Amino acid sequence: MACLPVFLFMTILGVGAAANVSPVTKVLQLMSDMQTKIIGEGEAEHATYAKFAEMCEERSKDLSFEIKTAKSEISALKAAIAEEESIAASLGTKVERLTASIATDDADLTAATKVRSMEQADFVVEEKELTEVIDTLQRAIGIMEKHASLVQLQSAGNLVQALDVMVQASALTTTDAKQIGALIQSSQANGDTEVGAPAAAVYEGHSASIVDTLTDLLEKAESQLADARNKETASLHEFEMLKQSLVDKMEYETKELAEAKQGIAASGEKEAAAQGDLEVTSTNLKEDITALSELHHQCLTKAQDYEAEIKSREEELKAIATAKKVIEETTSGAADLAYGLNQVSFMQYSGSSAMRAVHFVRDLARKQNTPALMQLAAQMASVVRSRDDPFTEVKKLVSDLIEKLEAEAGADATEKAFCDKELAETNTKKDAKTSEIEKLTTKIDQMTARSAQLKAAVAEVENALAALAKAQAEMDAVRVEEKEEYASAKKDMEQGIKGVRLALKVLRDYYAKDKAHAADEGGGVGVIGLLEVVEADFSKGLIEMTTTEGSAQAATDEETKENEIEKATKEQDIKYKSEEAAGLDKAIAEATSDSAGVQEELDAILEYLKGIEGRCIAKPEPYAKRTERRQAEIAGLKEALAILESDTSFMQRKSDRSLRGLRLHTAA
Repeated sequence: MACLPVFLFMTILGVGAAANVSPVTKVLQLMSDMQTKIIGEGEAEHATYAKFAEMCEERSKDLSFEIKTAKSEISALKAAIAEEESIAASLGTKVERLTASIATDDADLTAATKVRSMEQADFVVEEKELTEVIDTLQRAIGIMEKHASLVQLQSAGNLVQALDVMVQASALTTTDAKQIGALIQSSQANGDTEVGAPAAAVYEGHSASIVDTLTDLLEKAESQLADARNKETASLHEFEMLKQSLVDKMEYETKELAEAKQGIAASGEKEAAAQGDLEVTSTNLKEDITALSELHHQCLTKAQDYEAEIKSREEELKAIATAKKVIEETTSGAADLAYGLNQVSFMQYSGSSAMRAVHFVRDLARKQNTPALMQLAAQMASVVRSRDDPFTEVKKLVSDLIEKLEAEAGADATEKAFCDKELAETNTKKDAKTSEIEKLTTKIDQMTARSAQLKAAVAEVENALAALAKAQAEMDAVRVEEKEEYASAKKDMEQGIKGVRLALKVLRDYYAKDKAHAADEGGGVGVIGLLEVVEADFSKGLIEMTTTEGSAQAATDEETKENEIEKATKEQDIKYKSEEAAGLDKAIAEATSDSAGVQEELDAILEYLKGIEGRCIAKPEPYAKRTERRQAEIAGLKEALAILESDTSFMQRKSDRSLRGLRLHTAA
């Protein structure tokens, strides 16, 4: 009887603490629900972050590509601006040269026109005078031939007297007589004839009459008039040729000046457009760089927050799992004491309730076709048959399998999250790298085409430079030949002029002195006159040669200068285009290297994707089906535990009734 109070105390304690569902079981269920919720939240957060990370990577690539493109465009625009500045400078030099040349040509034309006007005025005066002289001489000769009274005067050779007679007879005016006298005196001064009242002995040496003398003067005057008119015609022709040449040159230079100014304006417009594009591109580049920096900061911050969330969530799951494991491992005995049946009741009813749980688990195993449940049912049956107190051990077997299934569910969920994450990220990376390769390929193709175009343009300009150099060399060779010919001809002409002048001096000196014999002065005068004509022709030829040489040299110098400007422009064009082509080739090499690097990354991603797909996709049973089956198994096992718990409650209630009866019996 001494043991009865202790037995009653244990029975009362167990029965009083019992409930329909064990609080420990409820706690474990809540922990399992928390694990499922945390894993679900992690999966949702991962999906959100995966989209954000994809956006970050795509936007970063776009901004990086835009920055690289903008830098390339800025380099090209700066080169274009420098090229337009060079073109404008060369055209400005050409404008200055053409402006100065036009001004010089205009001044030359004005001066030549002034000289021409003076020459024409002199010719008009000379023509008038010679015409009057010819008219006077013609009238004088006619009068003398018609009037027989002048025959004696003619034979006497007194020309002055004859003129006086004609004046007195009103055949000639005093002015006409004076003009004829002046003409005779001028002719006498040149050695042609003598006027006035010379001695008879002087005229005795001349076979010519006064009429012949006047006829000679008339012929000379007519010859002078013809020479004057020919000279006027030649001078007018030369002036017209010079004027036409200067006008044509000024028209050509004016056209070139207008084209050069148009070129400067067009170059200025291109430069202004390039400057505007450069400013816009530079601004966009700064904005893209700022945006890329802000994007990197934002994405890095988000990544850090996401990593912190993952770490915190893992720590929470780890804490829950640890707590759950501690509760399961350490509270079974206390739970049995606090919520279990008393020893007597358990001994009486545990066998039947445990067998019902065995049957339930066996039916569940057949329904789900799960080897683990079949094995559990066999173990539970073995415990029930071999143990006097199988209840606790059976519960532990069921709880252990529930824990194992829940752990597998957690691991499977983690694996599912890992697979979803890795597959999504790897496919995103694969798509990104594929897109990047396509962009790089397109860019390489574009840059290759542009480089080929620039190189073709450089080759064309180089051919033009070669042709220009060849033309310049040919022009220089022709100029050298012309200069040598001019030097030789000039030397010959100067030597001829010098010889003619020396001959004239010798002849003039000889015929000017007294001679001891009857010299052929008429022939000498003819030779001297002819030599004077030769001297004039030689001098004119020398002037024309010198003028032609000067014009040819000026034209060559002008052409050479224009060729130099064109050469400098083309060389600058070659320089800029070559630099741009070299830059493009370098960029092509970099892009090709980048493409190769991206291809290596893509190959690695594809290899990794193949392994992930083999791990995550090639499963004998889909995740959803596994999850559904496992949840059914866990629910069934929990129901088996509930059966055991409900039987425990029943035994507790029965124990209470027994205890009340015992109390009444003891009181009695």
